[in-house]
Amino acid sequence: MTQYRTLKEEEICRELFSSFRRRQVVTKCWRRENGAWVIRDDPFVDDWSEADYETLVSCLKNTAATGGVVLAAFVDGALKGFASVEGALFGGENRYLDLTSIHVSQELRGSGIGSALFRRAKEWAREQGAAKLYISAHSAVESQAFYRRMGCVEAREYCRAHVEAEPFDCQLECALDGVPQRAE
Repeated sequence: MTQYRTLKEEEICRELFSSFRRRQVVTKCWRRENGAWVIRDDPFVDDWSEADYETLVSCLKNTAATGGVVLAAFVDGALKGFASVEGALFGGENRYLDLTSIHVSQELRGSGIGSALFRRAKEWAREQGAAKLYISAHSAVESQAFYRRMGCVEAREYCRAHVEAEPFDCQLECALDGVPQRAE
């Protein structure tokens, strides 16, 4: 049985991730070339080192401490998925909240945990007054397929800091249901 809840800053630590497996074997990625999106072979294994986990813990603690939210999915008491949304609105009209992470442990991908976490992140962002979630998303074909299923599209407005930090990420947005959208 999967249980979902919000994590408090003080419970976010390296030990929380002891049963979490980040590993993702990537073969194809989306790349922007000459103004068009194309799929390219780009094989690599994405996995986190101890230093990466230390950075993750620090970032998630900061999110919780600064008005954001860290959502978690536990299976049989073990953390198997999480998502984080920063608390500060941004964008030209302060319409975005930043979905800074969403991950599901390798053995449970495709089980619905990611979709449930994404829906909870959208609900939380809507309650904070955002119109859209902003996602600087991994460019792996499988990751992009997930975001498209969740209703994400290419962001109308790119966040420069994200593009500079992760130049191969796809910059996406997801409109939050029930939030009035400005006429374009």
